[in-house]
Amino acid sequence: MNKHMPPLKERTRAGPAVAMGEALGQSEVFLEFQERLSRVAPVNRPVLLIGERGSGKELAASRLHFLSNRWKGPLVALNCSALTPSLIESELFGYEKGAFTGAEQRRTGRFEAADGGTLLLDEIGNIPMEVQEKILRVVEYGSFERVGSSESIEVDVRIIAATNSNLVVLSAEGRFRQDLLDRLSFEVLFLPPLRKRKEDILLLANHFAVRMAFELGREEIPRFSDETIAALESYSWPGNVRELKNVVERAVYQSDSSLITDIVFDPFFSPHINHRLLKEELPIVENDTLSIDDIMDKPINEAIRELKIRLLKKALKKARYNQRKAARILGLTYHQFRGLYRKFNKDII
Repeated sequence: MNKHMPPLKERTRAGPAVAMGEALGQSEVFLEFQERLSRVAPVNRPVLLIGERGSGKELAASRLHFLSNRWKGPLVALNCSALTPSLIESELFGYEKGAFTGAEQRRTGRFEAADGGTLLLDEIGNIPMEVQEKILRVVEYGSFERVGSSESIEVDVRIIAATNSNLVVLSAEGRFRQDLLDRLSFEVLFLPPLRKRKEDILLLANHFAVRMAFELGREEIPRFSDETIAALESYSWPGNVRELKNVVERAVYQSDSSLITDIVFDPFFSPHINHRLLKEELPIVENDTLSIDDIMDKPINEAIRELKIRLLKKALKKARYNQRKAARILGLTYHQFRGLYRKFNKDII
């Protein structure tokens, strides 16, 4: 990016801008995604970003904008899931004075604010059908009318749409216009979830830890213990990078040392009921899907190995991936648990 580029918020005429940030990663799947993103960025066509919550769709949209020829123009975003269907139209297209009750003066919408730049429509699957029709007209003809007006307004806007919904299914069910989906999907980029980027987890964790330590005014660089690294890399990260950031920042904040030895994945896991939960969760084999019939035809060493892996997986899940708690669930010392974990690590992850 040009180092002389003015701050993002100074170049946004109206509406919230998408915050810039770092796209960090070294995994093959991450680098492949970035290569596809960089290739389509200069092409003046819509792009559809599909990814799970917390996987970085806004950051990807930012990179698409600033790697395009529109980087000097505004980057404007609208989170369609944060608005009621009745408000989405006026937010996108603006309205005239007196268009509805409470419209005391003319207001421009996000399309006008993004003129000459890029408009990110986040969670586009939530947009009602009648508004989708107006968006289609902007994509095809570059014009629209404000709510309460018949005057046509022309804009030059590149649309980037983002969603974690299956738009193909929504279209088949009649909840998303097929013609709009066709126009928005010039290129479809699937953001890889963090669980598919295991080589990036520690890299990102160190990045977030250093930033948090700096924010707290600490001089020492945070380090993660081997136990903590194993816990980070074995967790499934349903909230992706956003969840990793929260978990790491919380760990740095709560640690009295620069060595991070404890990770809390679930902040709602009450310490006041742990002992009762552990007692209830001890008989973990009873509800496991592995039955004696599943292993009867296997050699005894292979059967025992499979049982140990199942027990380790289930204990880790019940302990929210806290290895000390998982050891207590299994009735093992921490060192006994770590020995088993190291032995079967590749099969557990």
